[in-house]
Amino acid sequence: MKALLAFADGRVFEGRSFGATGEVVGELVFNTSMMGYQEILTDPSYEGQMVVMTYPLIGNYGVNSEDFESEKPWARGFVVKENSGIHVNWRSKLSLDQFLKKHKIIGIEGVDTRAITVHIRDKGAQEAVISTTDLNPESLIEKAGQSSGLVGKDMVKNVTCSKKYSWTEGTWKLGKGYTQNHSSGKKFKVVAYDFGVKKNILRMLIQHGCEVTVVPAFTKSDEVLSLNPDGIFLSNGPGDPAGVPYTINNVKQLIGKKPIFGICLGHQILCLALGAKSFKLRFGHRGGNQPIIDLKTKKVEITSQNHGFAIVNESLSEDLEQTHINLNDKTLEGVRHKTLPIFSVQYHPESSPGPHDAGYLFKNFIKMMNGAS
Repeated sequence: MKALLAFADGRVFEGRSFGATGEVVGELVFNTSMMGYQEILTDPSYEGQMVVMTYPLIGNYGVNSEDFESEKPWARGFVVKENSGIHVNWRSKLSLDQFLKKHKIIGIEGVDTRAITVHIRDKGAQEAVISTTDLNPESLIEKAGQSSGLVGKDMVKNVTCSKKYSWTEGTWKLGKGYTQNHSSGKKFKVVAYDFGVKKNILRMLIQHGCEVTVVPAFTKSDEVLSLNPDGIFLSNGPGDPAGVPYTINNVKQLIGKKPIFGICLGHQILCLALGAKSFKLRFGHRGGNQPIIDLKTKKVEITSQNHGFAIVNESLSEDLEQTHINLNDKTLEGVRHKTLPIFSVQYHPESSPGPHDAGYLFKNFIKMMNGAS
């Protein structure tokens, strides 16, 4: 079946439909990962967005019942050069096409994803439409242009949990699946703010001996402190950090009370709570091959990233120091408070998908809590 992809600025691509049929609008962004499409589709940080994969063949290992980063997919649409007609993996339960149909996600294949990626790089991430029902290019361009985008919007409210819960699942082991934490050492109580948290972040906290309580994004600071945590974790999530002022205000009240570790949106919220400013990147950082450098050790790490906003380097208060920067565009990738047990990173040390170079940051959080106890 014929499908069209239309950008708000007038660029149109024709391809073939796969997955669900219909029409969807969202910000179109590209991801440079070679694999991990299941984790990408189920990452809550993609709420409000459609994803184009730069790698040409997607779907060859199908979809399994384990590699979910949340309970359902969040990406609104999926764009690939070729959807594999064959899926082979011992864990596979569904083809990618079946998975998208099951969750009513519209996909388009047979388009030049290289040209789409170059267009996004040149013109910036923007609103777009995928449709199998309206095949009038002018109509689709108008629909894309009428979409308001993500700036200033609260996307977190769509993905956060509705009530607090305990998390006990650890990381995946071959032949065992996801494990439970049976560590005999000291366990640190961590309260994790759910701004759209990925499951593998919670699994990594469990793997490092933490007892994890997850709370909704709107949870007041007093309630968090009443749980008597050893540390507070600020999760990843979708959209513009400036669009969730209630989270910034809550974090402000927690600074200096407990050790704090933030990832991605959590990093941005923490920086804004400490007086910094954010801005929208031209096309964002999304993929499992993003190079950053540790400014202290000069060590380069390859990281997994997924964000369209960043913190203005020059806006950091005197209380914060830069710890990491992106080697592609010199944007801020990590900060540390000079006197308090607080640090955060823009990238994803839990990977899933992506490299494990930065996994040591979870150990750093444990050391920080141990020093504060």
